[in-house]
Amino acid sequence: MDKALNSTTKTVQNIALRLGLYAMLCVFAIYFLMPLFVMITTSLKDLNEIRAGSLIALPREVTFEAWQVAWSQACTGIKCEGLSPYFWNSILLAVPAVFISTFIGAMNGYVIAQWRFKGADVIFALMLFGCFIPFQVVLLPMAKLLGWMGLAGSIPGLIFVHVVYGIGFTTLFFRNYYVSISQELTKAAKIDGAGFFRIFWSIFLPLSLPIIVVTIIWQFTQIWNDFLFGVSFSQAGTQPVTVALNNIVNSTTGVKAYNVDMAAAIIAALPTLLVYILAGKYFIRGLTAGSVKG
Repeated sequence: MDKALNSTTKTVQNIALRLGLYAMLCVFAIYFLMPLFVMITTSLKDLNEIRAGSLIALPREVTFEAWQVAWSQACTGIKCEGLSPYFWNSILLAVPAVFISTFIGAMNGYVIAQWRFKGADVIFALMLFGCFIPFQVVLLPMAKLLGWMGLAGSIPGLIFVHVVYGIGFTTLFFRNYYVSISQELTKAAKIDGAGFFRIFWSIFLPLSLPIIVVTIIWQFTQIWNDFLFGVSFSQAGTQPVTVALNNIVNSTTGVKAYNVDMAAAIIAALPTLLVYILAGKYFIRGLTAGSVKG
């Protein structure tokens, strides 16, 4: 009888603890999602309703006019121009920069982890040091380098900047992942006559899907959300979406169009939100995949 009573008591306690944990998680989720909720509801209201109503109130009449204005007709102080061309500039910038830096990082990590050579640890330490250099430190030398290369103010120039700055991170990710793969695999492939590139393409690259996903998500997020490099190394016509968003929000004259500002911010954030929603679980798996060794 006592055992049954104790078992029932423990079950009730476990249920209570679990419900308390879920309640706490729900409170935190609501707290962190509230700004996004306010942004979405505000973007779906007209200005009269925004001025007369509450920020957290649902729109009485849903309208997508602010989204249309933010995408194609938002005024930036000089002329009326929306996020559309700058959004595609960011696509043209982020996609090649992500894939180039990911490929170079994979090659670097493969060499440092599996093809040991004198000075490999020093080179890796220097690349890690490059990860912690503040953006502001490289602005002037990078601007001079881009001018010397003839890439100043262009999208290829921005691609070059993000590739160079991202190599340290991508090398770190792939090196830590490849260290967890036994070197006996590489030695066996060498005995079978496989060379450097054959081993990489046929063995290591097929095993690298988890860390490739991590690197792509990381690089895409960093490049898409970057503002400092975008505003420093671009000019009219080549600016990324973050610079255009800043122009829209800060150059509004007269009545502040909060609905347009919120719609523009959501449009600028949508790609990274979608990436994390669709591939977030693979990001966590990839981060832990190479944590066994190294």
